[in-house]
Amino acid sequence: MADRPGAGEIRAAGAVVWRPAEGGPEVALVHRPKYNDWTLPKGKSEPGEHVLATAVREVAEETGCRVTLGRRLSPSRYKVDGRPKRVDYWAGRCQEQAEFVPGSEVDDLAWLPVAAAAARLTYERDVVVLGEFAAGPVVTVPWILLRHASAGSRSGWGGADLARPLDARGAADADRLAGLLSAFGPERVVSSAAERCVATVRPLAALAGGSIEIEAAFTVGSRHGADVAAVRAAALAEEQRPVVICAHRENLPLLLAAACARLGVTPPSGPPLRKAAFCVLHVDGETLAATERHDPSS
Repeated sequence: MADRPGAGEIRAAGAVVWRPAEGGPEVALVHRPKYNDWTLPKGKSEPGEHVLATAVREVAEETGCRVTLGRRLSPSRYKVDGRPKRVDYWAGRCQEQAEFVPGSEVDDLAWLPVAAAAARLTYERDVVVLGEFAAGPVVTVPWILLRHASAGSRSGWGGADLARPLDARGAADADRLAGLLSAFGPERVVSSAAERCVATVRPLAALAGGSIEIEAAFTVGSRHGADVAAVRAAALAEEQRPVVICAHRENLPLLLAAACARLGVTPPSGPPLRKAAFCVLHVDGETLAATERHDPSS
């Protein structure tokens, strides 16, 4: 799960923003006149803002780039005026760039090959982050496993369990998840047939302008059985297409294990996903490049 901020910790996020170029990727650096430095695009989280949303927003504000987030990179930790600060980073592919407009916070933008960018960066901590980006795969494909949001208690619902809707908390989390999950650029949204799963990804599908693919085998109590569910989860991991899969607490471990087995890796450790939380596998060809977990409330 994404780390919760420590007491008094300043949270910020950004990305190693890159675009394809002849001879290898170019990365974006920004110049801040206040500090007269060259650094990676980043900025502080607003109150209540998730770090994924911070990363996408700050990159757009400082560079004009709309990015799709790839694998997560190591955070930078340092002190500002005696307070601890943590900056979370991702690889961020520039999908679209508006005209750069110099401002009081950022007055210049440079696109440079990795080696030239490393030489221009002012801070060694940024050089370390850039080096981690360069040492791994530039392009990865996200396979995202999501537990449905809160739907109240089964005993308090008088209808069929498959029709049990999200409660108010679950509906709010579904709306928030749409923005967070869209940061990874999913092209497919696959769901259990249960309404609580479908409703969890309905705002995401609406935001992306796509449809929800119902997979009966991912539904708890499905007549298809665990073997069929595992085969279909593995097939989605093999497809090499960005996907979000919404399922249940009972079968999430099975689906995750099936995808990891297809990639030849051990499933990532950690506690079970909470309601509305998700796990991202960043796939590089037929290998697993990185994993991360998030809760929309953290």
